[in-house]
Amino acid sequence: MFGGIGRSGLVFAFILLCGSMAWADPAPPPATVPAASAPAPDPEANFSAADTAWILVSAALVLMMTAPGLAMFYSGLVRKKNVLGVMMQCVFLMGMMSLIWATYGYSLAFGSDVLGGFVGGGDFLLLNGVMPHWDESQGKLITPMEGTLPKSLHMVYQMMFFIVTPGIIGGAFAERMKFSTMVVFSALWGTFVYCPLAHWVWSANGWLYVGTYASFDFAGGTVVHISSGFSALVCAILIGKRLGFGQEPMPPHNLTYTCIGTGLLWVGWFGFNAGSALGANRMAVNAFVATHLAGAAGTVVWAGLEWILRGKPSILGACSGALAGLVCITPACGMVTPISAIIFGVAGAAVCFYFCTVVKSKFKYDDALDAFGVHGIGGTLGAILTGVFATRHVLGKPLPQGLLEGNSQQVFNQCVGVVAAIVLSVVVTVILLKILDATMGLRVSQQEELQGLDVALHGEEGYIFY
Repeated sequence: MFGGIGRSGLVFAFILLCGSMAWADPAPPPATVPAASAPAPDPEANFSAADTAWILVSAALVLMMTAPGLAMFYSGLVRKKNVLGVMMQCVFLMGMMSLIWATYGYSLAFGSDVLGGFVGGGDFLLLNGVMPHWDESQGKLITPMEGTLPKSLHMVYQMMFFIVTPGIIGGAFAERMKFSTMVVFSALWGTFVYCPLAHWVWSANGWLYVGTYASFDFAGGTVVHISSGFSALVCAILIGKRLGFGQEPMPPHNLTYTCIGTGLLWVGWFGFNAGSALGANRMAVNAFVATHLAGAAGTVVWAGLEWILRGKPSILGACSGALAGLVCITPACGMVTPISAIIFGVAGAAVCFYFCTVVKSKFKYDDALDAFGVHGIGGTLGAILTGVFATRHVLGKPLPQGLLEGNSQQVFNQCVGVVAAIVLSVVVTVILLKILDATMGLRVSQQEELQGLDVALHGEEGYIFY
């Protein structure tokens, strides 16, 4: 088969080949780089396309919670002469709070400690150190990172929480607060309440994030719901009741809006809670499932209580129950099992139902849209229950995490976080309202309130029929 080349020729050729390989110069060893001259690690090496894609979507979902979600939920609950006033409040906050966060809010929340750790410093003012920039010395574009995400994405995701939180407070003073005063109050409240509280709970060195009193707040039970809920109660009391409150009926003018708003909020809550894992990971999955089950349980329980106590389940009750369950699970969604989340939904709906009916009726404060009853109470209950049900089976840590695993200290830490949030929110809100009342005035005039804020403050009507 090899033609004229015999077996002996093949053997001879093989010997020559082996010999030439044996006498060849050995390959030089691989070059080594001294440790001292090794290049600095590239922060962009941790970049994850999957995590980035999920947080981009989550940020959009959380923005949707303010408008149209919260805007429709709240506007359906007020009288028709104030429907645009509520919507305008939500839309305007989307613009104003975004600018505040980009210029200095993100820095106050996530910058390095100043004032003894009370708030963050000026590290990220005007997005310095946040946005990509060209480095002349390295000759390339540098993208600051936050874990596996571009820091600019972390900034804008957190921005959406900053937007929705003062929007929640508006439910307490709906139909009677000056728009101009609301604007100034929201800006100051975000600066002096939200930013310090976010720094305590979520920044790397926050005293509620690490250390003796480290407490769990996965997605904002303390930072968002407790702060806004208790500030809302202060607003309802200091601003006073609506004209005719308790003497004339003030039913929701369009529960269709409220139902649609609830659906938008529920979907947006997946970005709010599961997005807080800051990645497309197992913790995000757990938060997603737990969030849905808590909302489902809350819906059934609130409507069921109405069915039992009043004879008929209402769409308003079902929507309120859904929100109560979603609020209650927020601090715990990435730290408890989905089955435990059902308990959060049941407890949240039952306790919030009691506060929105019995307690509110007894003390006669005009929390117009139950911002305190749902967010303040639901957030508080959820934060405390987190210390009970947090588990290493979800967190993946070797030590006991919650009371049910033998860690009673965590319940105490959760209570410390709750009290800190309430004290900061209440004290600062009282001070701000007193100053604004003395300088700008808090309420519209009696004539404007009777006419409706849509026409009186914005020169528009929500419904024009020909």
